[in-house]
Amino acid sequence: MVKKRIRIDMEDSDGARYDIKIEGNVTREKVLKIFEMMDLMNIEDEQKVTNMDSVGSKIWHIVDKFFPIGKFTSTNILEKYEDEYNEPIKLSIISTYLSRFSLKDRIDRVRKGREWTYQTMKISQKQQ
Repeated sequence: MVKKRIRIDMEDSDGARYDIKIEGNVTREKVLKIFEMMDLMNIEDEQKVTNMDSVGSKIWHIVDKFFPIGKFTSTNILEKYEDEYNEPIKLSIISTYLSRFSLKDRIDRVRKGREWTYQTMKISQKQQ
């Protein structure tokens, strides 16, 4: 039987470290509850003022805002980008930036048929 495992290591602005582990039946709802708890404790990364002049920062903003967990495709990003910024962008540009984010280990990239799928949160599965 496959046993799912998530480990979240964090450090708050005061330097306190947190280590959260979830094993067993890990669901999206449980992970979202962890993020809600982090928000209540003000552990989430401080909102940095980012330069939204570059295309890369805009794409990363879309990834971070709409897909903090779960899988997505470059087409999903394209739709959200055009809705959010009300400007057209080529799918190839988005694919290039997502590939770069993958090389920098900011997202996971997996080939599914003819398309790549991406995921920002790493969920490791360990067989036991």
